[in-house]
Amino acid sequence: MQPDRLHYEDFTQGRRFDLGPRTVSATEIIAFATEFDPQPMHLSEEAGKASILGGLSASGWHTSSLFMRLMIDAYVLGTASEGAPGIDVMQWRKPVLADDTLSGHSTVEAVRPMRSRPHLGIVTFAHELFNQRGELVLRATNSIMVRRRESVEAVS
Repeated sequence: MQPDRLHYEDFTQGRRFDLGPRTVSATEIIAFATEFDPQPMHLSEEAGKASILGGLSASGWHTSSLFMRLMIDAYVLGTASEGAPGIDVMQWRKPVLADDTLSGHSTVEAVRPMRSRPHLGIVTFAHELFNQRGELVLRATNSIMVRRRESVEAVS
């Protein structure tokens, strides 16, 4: 067992983890889009300004990837996580533009032990990311599977 890691018992309803800040550069927006989402508004400032997005904009998938990195840095790597069964909600509420700074939070909405795998529990989170203007850019909900401390100690 790794005692310094967060286990299922450490996630209580309402517990909040701060995310960020993280500034998104034009260079990384273009690099991500070139590889994964080569739409014009993600590849050039001019095309972005001509679109409804208002400027060079990160792909929603890029925004989701940045969000994942912020979660990893804030708490996931320090958790006895066994992965996630998926994302329940992923909403891109406003465009993330070049030089935007993202920050936000993940809040525990619910916890429950797994019946089928008693050594694990399910932790459900609500997430919000904002830009430097306080505008909501991403809202998401998902669950992760986390090892239970007592079960790990009983097995060890």
